[in-house]
Amino acid sequence: MTVAQRHGRRIMMTPAELDSFLAEQRTCRVATVSADGRPHVSALWFAWDGRSLWLYSLTRSRRWSEMRADPRIAVVVDDGEEYGELRGVELSGTVEFVGEAPRTGEPFPALETPEQLFAAKNFGLDAMPHDGRHAWARLTPDAIASWDFRKI
Repeated sequence: MTVAQRHGRRIMMTPAELDSFLAEQRTCRVATVSADGRPHVSALWFAWDGRSLWLYSLTRSRRWSEMRADPRIAVVVDDGEEYGELRGVELSGTVEFVGEAPRTGEPFPALETPEQLFAAKNFGLDAMPHDGRHAWARLTPDAIASWDFRKI
């Protein structure tokens, strides 16, 4: 789902550009909210399956506990150094927790694709290594906004 952007339609990514960008990038910034309403932003590796952003997080992290308490999040993936190179995507919605937490590697069909994508992109492996400290959260975004300043 892509939100019709009032401003910046000229620099908005096409669906194909968005898919390509999210497939090639490794790091996102996840924004959560603590119980007292304070925002928290942290960097995390992810996988994109063309529909959902899969977050592989430490289960003993502040991010994980905040997502458990309030699963509404926003995520930014961006790239570029110079102003004319900047591009990125903001995705927001409610995360769903998938599989056991922490993940031990037990067969779980819903995780086959994201684990294959994640392992190939981040480790250059065919199979996902499991350390018993991480688990999966899936963000199927309610809203997506994108920008690519290279189009200016």
